[in-house]
Amino acid sequence: MNDHSALMQSRSAAPNFRLCLLPLVLSIAGLLTSATLANAAGSAPPLMLAKVYQPGVALADYWVSEKYDGIRGYWDGRQLLTRGGQRIAVPDWFVANWPATAMDGELWAGKGQFQKVLSTASQQSPDDAAWKGLRFMVFDLPAHGGRFTDRIPALNALVNQIGQAWVQAVPQTRLSGTQALQTRLQQTVDDGGEGMMLHRGASLYAGGRSDDLLKVKTHEDSDARVVGYVPGQGKYAGQLGALMVEIPAAKGQPALRFKLGSGLSDELRRQPPPVGSVVTYRFRGTTGSGLPRFATFLRVRSFIEL
Repeated sequence: MNDHSALMQSRSAAPNFRLCLLPLVLSIAGLLTSATLANAAGSAPPLMLAKVYQPGVALADYWVSEKYDGIRGYWDGRQLLTRGGQRIAVPDWFVANWPATAMDGELWAGKGQFQKVLSTASQQSPDDAAWKGLRFMVFDLPAHGGRFTDRIPALNALVNQIGQAWVQAVPQTRLSGTQALQTRLQQTVDDGGEGMMLHRGASLYAGGRSDDLLKVKTHEDSDARVVGYVPGQGKYAGQLGALMVEIPAAKGQPALRFKLGSGLSDELRRQPPPVGSVVTYRFRGTTGSGLPRFATFLRVRSFIEL
């Protein structure tokens, strides 16, 4: 039986022709790349990025703060940008009185409200009512030039000068040791938070990943870009079987692709995120080649550039 005949049989057997066309659509979409989406974004700001915390770190050298589950926002002194350099359409009142000084932070709507942030920040025309539910949690001053320990009071003073309730400085504290960190982490997660951040007090602000910034979670997760689809089989025939996703190339390593099917809801299998979308997945360690082990889909982060 050729592909056309099989498709006609699927059409007569299912009431939703759109779903039955999915295997064909998926194979075509899989030929696309993320270049189309990337063209819509400007240059990515040189953000300081976190590595994953490993036991044995000298915690006395670090400041500790909560990791907010929102969208990274970089204020370049004129506009608010995503991690990938996309301009976020923000109401004029939201950024009124913001300084020409660069600020690094997180758009946040509260614990468990990531999708609210995503929906609000993704709109081309800002919705005033929705933006009133967001806060900009500022955690660094990229252009300050001093150590992080010195940037904290400067950041607090700047936020106080802005004087807007929705612009807040992220509280930074010290912890006595590993047990205190684990206790704080568990309390944060139990309260609906995502995790903790460790920021080396002696570090200068520099773009890229380093041990100067560490994320601490009860599980590992990461982001990847959707580059194609794998049609479903069996009970998922005519629907999505798995997302084909790509981890961006890292220093000394090529881009890596893998199938991500575990954890997908029935709704996502019927209407998968488009090619070019960024998704978050959980995993347990990596293989020797760098691929995630036991990867499970967590959510769509469409507005975020890798």
